[in-house]
Amino acid sequence: MLRLRALRSSNDFDAYWEFHEQQEYERNHASHYANDRVPETVPSAAFVSQSSRRGTLKIVKKKGES
Repeated sequence: MLRLRALRSSNDFDAYWEFHEQQEYERNHASHYANDRVPETVPSAAFVSQSSRRGTLKIVKKKGES
């Protein structure tokens, strides 16, 4: 907590957070792939069809609800 306070008061928090996110990405994602390169993702057909159905959904209220 003290480190976060020091970063905030010295106006270095934004630079630190960017560094932190980059390190976490490399540690949790990139390091699991060849050449530390995460492949681009493509939405699956099931996901695409679900998002297109969202426009047809309607809110239905039970009788007696206002």
